[in-house]
Amino acid sequence: MPRLLTPLTRAVTYTRWLHLVVTVILPLVMAMVFPGLTDASPAEWLLIAVQPVPLLVLLAALVPAARTAEGLQARLMLFPGAHARDGAGSPGDDHGVSAAPSASWNDRLRTGIWLVLRLEVGCAVAAVSNVMAGLCLALIGAAFGDPGVSAAYPLPGTGWWYGLLAVADLAVLLAFVTVVGALMARAAAALLGPSAKERLARLEERTERLLERNRIARELHDSIGHALTLAVVQAGAARAAGDPRFTEQALGAIEETGRAALEDLERVLVVLRDPARPAGARPDLREADRLLESARSSGARVDAEVSGPLEKVPGPVSREGYRMLQEALTNAVRHAGPLPVGVRIGVEDARLRIEVRNPLPEAGKGTGLRGGGSGVRGIRERAALLGGEASAGPEEGIWRLRVDLPLG
Repeated sequence: MPRLLTPLTRAVTYTRWLHLVVTVILPLVMAMVFPGLTDASPAEWLLIAVQPVPLLVLLAALVPAARTAEGLQARLMLFPGAHARDGAGSPGDDHGVSAAPSASWNDRLRTGIWLVLRLEVGCAVAAVSNVMAGLCLALIGAAFGDPGVSAAYPLPGTGWWYGLLAVADLAVLLAFVTVVGALMARAAAALLGPSAKERLARLEERTERLLERNRIARELHDSIGHALTLAVVQAGAARAAGDPRFTEQALGAIEETGRAALEDLERVLVVLRDPARPAGARPDLREADRLLESARSSGARVDAEVSGPLEKVPGPVSREGYRMLQEALTNAVRHAGPLPVGVRIGVEDARLRIEVRNPLPEAGKGTGLRGGGSGVRGIRERAALLGGEASAGPEEGIWRLRVDLPLG
């Protein structure tokens, strides 16, 4: 029983009713010109209901914004949401209904069908509402002793039972309006829903958002992970050494690494707070020395070889190469410890090649960079997005990471 009465408490039931009933304004206005509203025959009422159809079809075909207007109305009046005060949605919900103007003849066709459907269903709902409301008024009058309240529905006699019939009449009307409103909401989603072009645009937009989120996650992982790893390693080395001079150097390195990480974090937060604002300049391979010095300051023995004009590497490739090198050095410091780390950065044959290698700490244990980790996986993803490739794995007691990126 409570479920049957639920539609009576939902504002959307009545907004759907209103959305349909207001469509009769147009045919009634046109009927005042022809054929008139006085003593209209059934055939004339049928003519009144279909008379606006050519105008609506022409409107849908010639005015692309008609789809926008109908879509916005459908969102507000046919679907639950904050405006309907039932907590089932939010003002931003589109419920599968587009508010974009018609962009193709298919959109115009579907908009025309919707306008005609809304007109005819609205006329039917208005007619049924008028009949049922008039009958309900007559039944209430008969229940209170006046059977002639409505001349259109004369009733024999009076009696309290007419009150029960009035309640039943009203219940039937509300049930009819509820069912028709629900069906029209489904029709709106089908006829006013996004076109194939709009769905593709939404999918592309969603893909761009996901890619941006992944890029930001990688930025935070590489930058903050690198800084924390070096800070932990340097702090541990300083405590173990017990040398005030070494401790001073370690604290200075931690400070510099932390400051660089804060700059990276602020740059990412600027993008998250206001996507329209351009992000600050990201570091690239021309600043590779900073990474190498940070790794050396943590106690690692880094032997680096740089060849080729790094300043001529395109910006996107150089920036992503910097992050790949940063992640590789972070993992080397984390897993290899004080063992020597070899780094080679070369630009040749229109390609950027990066190689980081370190001896495995112990056979079967502490295998340096772990191919299944998120760090190496992130490097592979970055390389793939740039049309290159990355590989990592043990080779004769050496853990070796190779990155090969095209400069084009």
